[in-house]
Amino acid sequence: MADRGKRTVRDLRRGNRSALLRHLYFEGPLSRQELARDTGLSTGSISNVVAELIADGVVEEAGSVESDGGRPRVMLKVAPRHGFLIGVDVGETRVRVTLFDLALAELSSTDRPLADSGHDVALVVQLILDGLSVVLEDARVDPALVLGVGIGVPGIVEQGTGGAGAVVHGQTIDWDAVPLGALLAEGTSLPLHIDNGAKTLGQAEMWFGAGRGARNAVIALLGSGVGACVVADGKPYRGASSSAGEWGHTTLQVGGRRCRCGARGCLEAYVGAEALIERWDAPAGVSEESAIAALLAAAEAGEAAAVALLDETAEYLGAGIADLVNLFNPERIVLSGWTGLMIGPRLLDAVREATAAYALHHPCAQTSIELGRLGTDAVTVGAATLPLARFLDAGGRPTAPAARPEEQPEPNRPGRSLSGTSA
Repeated sequence: MADRGKRTVRDLRRGNRSALLRHLYFEGPLSRQELARDTGLSTGSISNVVAELIADGVVEEAGSVESDGGRPRVMLKVAPRHGFLIGVDVGETRVRVTLFDLALAELSSTDRPLADSGHDVALVVQLILDGLSVVLEDARVDPALVLGVGIGVPGIVEQGTGGAGAVVHGQTIDWDAVPLGALLAEGTSLPLHIDNGAKTLGQAEMWFGAGRGARNAVIALLGSGVGACVVADGKPYRGASSSAGEWGHTTLQVGGRRCRCGARGCLEAYVGAEALIERWDAPAGVSEESAIAALLAAAEAGEAAAVALLDETAEYLGAGIADLVNLFNPERIVLSGWTGLMIGPRLLDAVREATAAYALHHPCAQTSIELGRLGTDAVTVGAATLPLARFLDAGGRPTAPAARPEEQPEPNRPGRSLSGTSA
């Protein structure tokens, strides 16, 4: 019985530490008095936990502010340089690796083009490992201070034991049960956390971007392909095998255009960047980003074919969003991803109109449709939140990678900026 009581006390202290650290991260800088007010912990618990966190170097003082009739209040924040995070985006045309401090301030980044080799597994693994070395050397960061590497990939991620056990099923890139975690672990000892890229983007937008404050939302990724992160009651919905959110492969038209997945009529075959470029017959030899920019410029100049294509795309996208409204009843839908952010400003009003035309009226009236706020690198930021979430959940103590990403915590209240800390 005594041992059981000790475990209970230890668990309570760990929970208090995690709750306080998470709140300070997203809402800080805060004083001890504000932490007590916001978390409901006693002043004694606050003093003890804060003392521990400062002694461990996780929290530091951030100046002081005058208080009414008393001594100045000392402000506290999470120490940005206590540890470092790496986010990796395995995209359609390149692998981006970015090093962040704990405040998610970017310290170094490198892009590795996939070129004509596509998503050859050995190439992707090597590009990730090379990128890790480059950003650490460039920022002169000791690998021992890296809390973890988060990796966003296209496809379904089957979680094993820890990040090194992750297996990726990427039908559109010809990955069939690729043991990505194990392959990367052969080349690095850094803790690995691997998840679907749309889900990492969704976590970033929910924590720091346009999804902030919503409990039920869908974060839609429009890039070369199309995906989504469905958030139900504040948590990502994953389904039985973590494949929920493959919105791009819902059927828009029976017998329609051939999709990269092999099926016909998928939403992705109409609104993804690759599909838009094919339907516009863009000039050969230019990047996808350049082709989409040229399409928008042509529409702005009044070119009939470009205008018609974008009008049609807005209707297709609205119909696809209407399916999300009818199926999940979200309070907010966020259009993100580099393609979404490029075409969104021109199409957003038309997309809202098309959604209202195809969706049930009552749930549609409760749903807002907005553009993402974190820019085109949101997948990389989201990937970095995978090890960050584990760090906060563990109360700032080192921990092994998560066995299942759905166990990662949500913040008590989302922060005002990319994090409540300041560099």
